[in-house]
Amino acid sequence: MEKVSLNGVEIYPFTSEGQLLSFVDEHKGILVAINAEKILHATEQTRGIINRNIGYCDGAGAQLALKQKGHKEACKVPGCELWLKIVARFSKEKTFYLVGGKPQVIEETVGKLQKEYPGIRIVGHRDGYLKTAEERQALIADVAEKRPDVVFVAMGSPKQELLMEEMLERHKAIYQGLGGSFDVYTGHVQRAPKWWVDHNLEFAYRLLKEPKRIKRQIHLVKYAYWLITRKL
Repeated sequence: MEKVSLNGVEIYPFTSEGQLLSFVDEHKGILVAINAEKILHATEQTRGIINRNIGYCDGAGAQLALKQKGHKEACKVPGCELWLKIVARFSKEKTFYLVGGKPQVIEETVGKLQKEYPGIRIVGHRDGYLKTAEERQALIADVAEKRPDVVFVAMGSPKQELLMEEMLERHKAIYQGLGGSFDVYTGHVQRAPKWWVDHNLEFAYRLLKEPKRIKRQIHLVKYAYWLITRKL
């Protein structure tokens, strides 16, 4: 499958969740969620991270741009849903390693996964607070030693992608950066209700809940302009 370039950000135009899951099962690497903000604010560093790995459509803005480029069937797969779809599909056949969140959150995440997916094999986990270079290297070494099939890292971008790239050098696996998904999964953070998500208005719901996000979201006006004038 050929990638599509949006402001220099290369993204795979997957047409279904199933196609994406089959692709990563065959092509080990790092899944990177792409939305309008990442396309709009792309830098040399972030483009490099995304383009070396597996960029997938995470938001309506990226989906609209892909459709404008001729990929009418391109779908969006929110990262906070994708990781659980990976778990659901592979929980009985693959091993998992989880990194991220506060100590309480990661413990609750592991416990909930074990309850909801009986028999899931989580070979290692730890919180996302790597305070020293030694802790970071110890984590990378532990992943290389335990050789999980799937690694989830919930630390925010680009920190999580840079860590996963170091891990990937030592051990090939399916990697996915999750941002705050463990917090959502354990109920510490509430995601937008289904109606808002289904109508591509999750950004608006989050703005209502966190008005300070306006400083970030005002830039999406520029992205809309790029779409209208076909500058992507």
